Amino acid sequence: MNGADTAWIIVATALVLFMTLPGLALFYGGLVRARNVLSVFMHCYAIACLMSVLWLAFGYSIAFGPGSSGLWGGLDKAFLNGVTADSLSGTLPEILFFAFQMTFAIITPALIVGAYVERVGFGFVLLFSALWMLLCYAPVVHWIWGGGMLADGGIFGETGVKDFAGGIVVHETAGIAALLIAVFLGPRKHTTTPPHNPGYVMIGAAMLWVGWFGFNGGSQLAADGGAAMALTVTHISAATASLTWALWEKIKFGKASLVGLVTGTIAGLASITPASGFVGPIEALIIGAAAGVLCQEAVTLVRNTLKIDDTLDVFAVHGVGGIFGTIMIAVFASLGFETGGTWAAQLGGLAVVGVFTTVVTLVLIFVVKAITPLRVDLETETNGLDLMVHGERAYDHNS
Repeated sequence: MNGADTAWIIVATALVLFMTLPGLALFYGGLVRARNVLSVFMHCYAIACLMSVLWLAFGYSIAFGPGSSGLWGGLDKAFLNGVTADSLSGTLPEILFFAFQMTFAIITPALIVGAYVERVGFGFVLLFSALWMLLCYAPVVHWIWGGGMLADGGIFGETGVKDFAGGIVVHETAGIAALLIAVFLGPRKHTTTPPHNPGYVMIGAAMLWVGWFGFNGGSQLAADGGAAMALTVTHISAATASLTWALWEKIKFGKASLVGLVTGTIAGLASITPASGFVGPIEALIIGAAAGVLCQEAVTLVRNTLKIDDTLDVFAVHGVGGIFGTIMIAVFASLGFETGGTWAAQLGGLAVVGVFTTVVTLVLIFVVKAITPLRVDLETETNGLDLMVHGERAYDHNS
């Protein structure tokens, strides 16, 4: 065990949890109508609790168990069987590695919340998130990070899929699932109300930015120069994407908004995530600059061209950003940068995980909505989920 590595990953674990609670909750909560803000908080908080228990029970074993098939890790480590305070995973206590990865298992289904807010049934949120984490997210983790079929030596040869901190594992899977649920839900009945609290949005985005240092920097699993570089390129990409998003907004609409600026931050963070362990500051500058424009155009495509009400633009920002960053690893490799990624592995990995996520998500949508309603009734949607579903109200005014 390395004490420095252990201390850093303890901090990183706290930072990644901080991304969901309260970062993502505030970011999403500020974007909805005032009468739905508590339901968004409820979704994020309940998912965090439920995923923690399920990661202990089965998720960690499926993702990082010793399975030899390349498809899943098996159930040998269910309920942390055989894991003690003295067990090691590399230079870390395995129980710490479990906890660090648990925070990723929390935020990934929580990201999907942004696609269905203001109109989804709470029972659907819980049951779908539980099954999706175990049957979609955890197997993909095993394929790429757990030594499975997409890792080095797998189906793409010696150099497997490169995804440092979750461009495919987290952002592609969550983005695709979000888009599919949005399609099945249909649009909201009330879509003209602007974000009720842009201040919440900014505060949440700032918390996500800080937490992302643990997300990407912690994925080095060591306290060394690699972690420092990952942290630095993460910051550069976020800052650059914020500026290009705001500039592009100014060019297109005549004004740059606060919500746009901080959404650009998230686009830059999602885009650098897969590449953060393989690139330097200049590459991060390029990725961030492109992400601010690319993800904004993806928002326009999904909303206006495809007419899909992915409420808080989960696919356009997280899905497109994660996919873009994953491809950029291969782009920089082809230009001579030592990223290690190959076109076959990067594109193949995106395709395999994309198809798998689509199939599993579609099956789960049909199964879960047969058990519990997918969408609330019109009266509940009109009056707000806070009062109608949870019996609480954050604001008295009608907004």
